[in-house]
Amino acid sequence: MYNKGLYNDWVPKPLQLFLIVLLLAVVMPLGGVYTGNISYLVSGTGAMTEYFMWANYATTIGMGAFMPIVLRMKMRFKVRDKMTVLLILLGLLSYLNSTTFDPMIFVFSSLVIGFLKMMVTIELFLPLMTMIGNRGIFYGAFYTFVLVLNQVAAYYAADISIRYNWQHFYVIAAVACFILALLHWVFMHDKYFALKVPLHYIDWLSVLLFVATFMFSAYVFSFGKQQDWLHSTKIINAGIAAFVSFALLAIRQQTLKRPYLSFKIFTKNNVQHGLFMLFCLGMFLGTTSIQNTFAVGVLGYDQLTNAKLNLLMIPGLILAGTAAIFWFKKEIPLKMFIFSGFAAMLGYAIIMYFSMVLEFSYSYWYLPMFLKGYGMGALFISVWFYTLDKLEMDEMLAAIGLVLVWRTFLAVGVFSALYSWFQYRFQVVAVGDLAVYMDGMTVTPQHVAGNLKFIQLNAIIIASKKIFGYIILAGIGILIYVFTHHFGKERFVSMRFIRMLTGKSVIARRRLRERRKLLEEIKDAAGPAL
Repeated sequence: MYNKGLYNDWVPKPLQLFLIVLLLAVVMPLGGVYTGNISYLVSGTGAMTEYFMWANYATTIGMGAFMPIVLRMKMRFKVRDKMTVLLILLGLLSYLNSTTFDPMIFVFSSLVIGFLKMMVTIELFLPLMTMIGNRGIFYGAFYTFVLVLNQVAAYYAADISIRYNWQHFYVIAAVACFILALLHWVFMHDKYFALKVPLHYIDWLSVLLFVATFMFSAYVFSFGKQQDWLHSTKIINAGIAAFVSFALLAIRQQTLKRPYLSFKIFTKNNVQHGLFMLFCLGMFLGTTSIQNTFAVGVLGYDQLTNAKLNLLMIPGLILAGTAAIFWFKKEIPLKMFIFSGFAAMLGYAIIMYFSMVLEFSYSYWYLPMFLKGYGMGALFISVWFYTLDKLEMDEMLAAIGLVLVWRTFLAVGVFSALYSWFQYRFQVVAVGDLAVYMDGMTVTPQHVAGNLKFIQLNAIIIASKKIFGYIILAGIGILIYVFTHHFGKERFVSMRFIRMLTGKSVIARRRLRERRKLLEEIKDAAGPAL
């Protein structure tokens, strides 16, 4: 009656692994919008870029909203029925996006795609984790695969949009989902994972409040610059709505017998420091907006060439994954691995600071993008591992949605919005400073247009350099913080020696091994969600 695997017993193991990898390759990069073709969506629909930024955030919010109910949803339905229906729905939503010109439909479909996508991928992590065994090694291999896949998907989204149009990529994704649905209807077993559980214990009002909180926040981050922040009543109202929704969500959890969210884990030392390091990672990842402004606005790259820049991160991502597998296999403490990730990100910022000139060659991108790829891979793997380490399953599942949204949406969204605002302000100041040299003697009427363009480009470079300068200063502080943080190491060895003499250390290690064996599968499944 129960089967913790995915496929029928007659399906060969290599074919099972191939089907899992194929499913991951299609579902993991799936979304309502793709960073590689946003500019083509804007030109094709006539809508503002901010709508598609909002839709991009919505996918992560949908994934975070699903995490607290992952176990109950997993145990409620038969694997084959669930996977087939989910893949068909994902295909239909992708096809819907290929036929619409209303940006709000992209926002809504992105939210639902995030929710459904998490239901699919959570099924795949468990057999992969069982095959690999070690949680750290699993993170190293799986994160590398997913991050590389995202860069490749963004590139081909731009490439197909140029060759044909932006609708084609959505049609291809829809067809791939339908084919996978048919394959998995044939090969998957028709049994439950474990004891069937009811869904009426899920508090759907809490799910709605969770979604409302972060969707209103995403609206603020996406439209803040366009609406001029606090000068807009829409931004103020959205901010108030986000705060009220979160307050109602927190209050409601106190009244529920089975709360949707729990805030207990946020009192733990490793969770607090892990969230801070994820926030610092967002500071570096938010520089993508500055990089795009420089590449497209100053250097004049087209969207396909700009998308190729992300492919330059792949060698760094592969190196980070390989290093992580070695690190966890040898059980080396995480401190220096995390330190190397932030050091690589700082190196990326330093190189970009000194290299931003009008004569910037394409070959100059190789080293900074390699460092960025290594830093991203190393920090995604190690910091997420450290944040969720030694947490009980009930505690972790009840708060993982918040941690996921914090890592992938809030940390990046806050800094992207800040950089956008500061770049505009610094650019205005730079134009004013450069205007000192504009007079009738240096700029003749015949050369006004050319010189104004030159001054504008230099103003963008000055503003970008100033932001990178502040990032470098903050990055140095982060390195000092990481180097001095204990990362769970006991500071008083004598206390550990006393526990060893009394036998408590042996008992504690045995209990810890038993608990990890029981709980790691579900915990690890949540980690690689992007």
